[in-house]
Amino acid sequence: MPSPRSVPVIGDETLPEKVDVVVIGGGIIGCSTALELAERGLKVAVCEKGNIGREQSGQNWGWVRIGRRDSREVPLMAEALRLWPELEKRTGHATGYNRCGIVFSCTSDAEYARYEAWLENLKGLDVDSRMISAGEYKKLFPGNTLDVKGGHYTPDDGCAEPQLATAAIAEGARAKGCYILTECAVRGLETTAGQVSAVVTERGTIACQAIVLAGGAWSSLFLGSLGVRLPQLRVLNSVLRTEPLEGGPDTTLWTWDFAARKRKDGGYTIASGQANLVDVVPKSFSYFIDYLPTLKHEWRALSLRFSSRFFEEARIPNKWALNEESPFEYHRSLDPVPSRKILDRAFEAACRTMPVFRKTKVAQRWGGYIDTVPDAVPVISPIEKIPGLFVATGFSGHGFGIGPAAGRLMANLVTGEKPLVDPHNFRLSRFSDGTKTVVECGF
Repeated sequence: MPSPRSVPVIGDETLPEKVDVVVIGGGIIGCSTALELAERGLKVAVCEKGNIGREQSGQNWGWVRIGRRDSREVPLMAEALRLWPELEKRTGHATGYNRCGIVFSCTSDAEYARYEAWLENLKGLDVDSRMISAGEYKKLFPGNTLDVKGGHYTPDDGCAEPQLATAAIAEGARAKGCYILTECAVRGLETTAGQVSAVVTERGTIACQAIVLAGGAWSSLFLGSLGVRLPQLRVLNSVLRTEPLEGGPDTTLWTWDFAARKRKDGGYTIASGQANLVDVVPKSFSYFIDYLPTLKHEWRALSLRFSSRFFEEARIPNKWALNEESPFEYHRSLDPVPSRKILDRAFEAACRTMPVFRKTKVAQRWGGYIDTVPDAVPVISPIEKIPGLFVATGFSGHGFGIGPAAGRLMANLVTGEKPLVDPHNFRLSRFSDGTKTVVECGF
């Protein structure tokens, strides 16, 4: 079953001859970057090979959370929490944002202690996040049958609607002069005296001074064609939504077996709290050493499988001429088949733990490809080898919530402004300069 339909964004017909910055990718990261740059008065064009917010930006859970974040992402996510409430006013369009609070369940003393220790990451930040007792947990989720020691509760966390938010940001950028070009794949770039000078799209060439690659799961392929190595693989996450339900929890909940959040339409988005599928593909072998720490740390959450995906990706070329069709023109949108087994287990667990869910039915199931990097921390960085080229990718399932702040940080880097936060942990060179890969998420 295909993923939920995002609000359609009609692309501009006219291809500009010249802009200041071209953003490659019309997901939430690319559109947030474009909005920030356009608000600074720069001429910007977003080039999207398919449609705005059509891949993971429109297929994710919709969580906007700082809780349980990798410590390296916390300062940037704290900024995102401040930006989300302003987005509807900034863009003039609905995002569905709701500061509903998120609770992570703790079923053992050891788990409770790990979350409690994690709270040290929020010291000095104005964020309401705390541990709650089993009694407080039961008050938030009446009828919950899960045997808990308590929970990690962040009232400042919330959710937004993936099918609304990216479109809203794109339209907000367009209102400030940004070109939104859909079905406009970028085949490559041109340089002058070693500096970025243009992008070559399927519709023609656009001269520019800087390029931001925000291509999600396609970023590694694009960079590889330029001789730049980015270890990146795809993880399949499966999601479902229910029909509208009265009497369900308003606060978003995570457990090992399921995660659930209330949607704007009154239904719930539900997924497994941990289970994901990883298709073994040719690049799995190329990046095997890079991902060893991830496999050791996340073995409970990742299930490897051999599928037709191996042969599909094996047929994708690594290089192509700029006057020929690129792989991006033959693969407009990633819309994978979800795992019914994983979703059935998650929905059964939700009904078992929260009996109120027995009153509703599954309305839709879908899958989405998460773009991952070995340490699950995003890359928000200039490409030193190609002056004028920047990349924002590898958000590893954390990109939707952090998107507005990631866009602001990228705009800072492009314009040479003082960065919103220290970008050191997000540099691409960490995968080649001997930095040890540390995986924090999924504790």
